Amino acid sequence: MAIPGFPRRRFLIGAAACCLAGCEPAADSAAQDDIRDLLVGTWLREYEDGGVRVRRVLALDAAGHFRESSRIVQPGANEIESEHAGDWLYDGTNLKRHYTMMDGRPPSAPTIPFATFELQFPTRNEFTGIDRVRRLEVTYRRVDDGTRP
Repeated sequence: MAIPGFPRRRFLIGAAACCLAGCEPAADSAAQDDIRDLLVGTWLREYEDGGVRVRRVLALDAAGHFRESSRIVQPGANEIESEHAGDWLYDGTNLKRHYTMMDGRPPSAPTIPFATFELQFPTRNEFTGIDRVRRLEVTYRRVDDGTRP
């Protein structure tokens, strides 16, 4: 004997279970993908510390690879330029970079080939990264592709 409304109850219970188990993570996953897509592009960080001027250009591509170019200018000294590359990912909170090349060579001890920054976005064209281990806060702003340090 069929129970009136049984298929409907079964659907509602299944839908509720689905939402409890999967709806919220799906929304989080969508937000995570939106931020990952937002990160793709070229970003500039400029700062001065003790008279030393630094420009860093970070290019994040959609395939999960990055290039980081830096120029350091010290008063009365030669400019220092560097080029690094590796892989990146966004885990929902942190921008994580794994350096696979540093000035054309694989990183070696004592260099730690990882950088992890908790991200905040004051605007769509600016992000602040907080390195909780090194107690460092950095700010990048979006720039045109091809920008040099």
